Amino acid sequence: MAYESKFKRDDIDELFDAILTLRDREDCYRFFEDICTVNEIHSISQRLQVAKLLSQKRTYNEIEKITRASTATISRINKCLLYGADGYRRVLERLDKEKE
Repeated sequence: MAYESKFKRDDIDELFDAILTLRDREDCYRFFEDICTVNEIHSISQRLQVAKLLSQKRTYNEIEKITRASTATISRINKCLLYGADGYRRVLERLDKEKE
């Protein structure tokens, strides 16, 4: 069954199609440096690290020290892991498989 996002729109589809054309890390750096601010890139990266640490059963205090994320951010990401669209879980599982 295909996932139907509540945010689905043609312009967002086009953004995701653009991201899917990226071929390597250099393409990613070039594209994201143009489309995002430095702070946006750092925030997205931080969220992924928080999700990774939560999935490793690390405590909020540990995660806060490691990532410098606020407890509100950590809590929001934890809710996504528990009740969200499984986006973090899918990506983290794929990253783990690539490391093997």
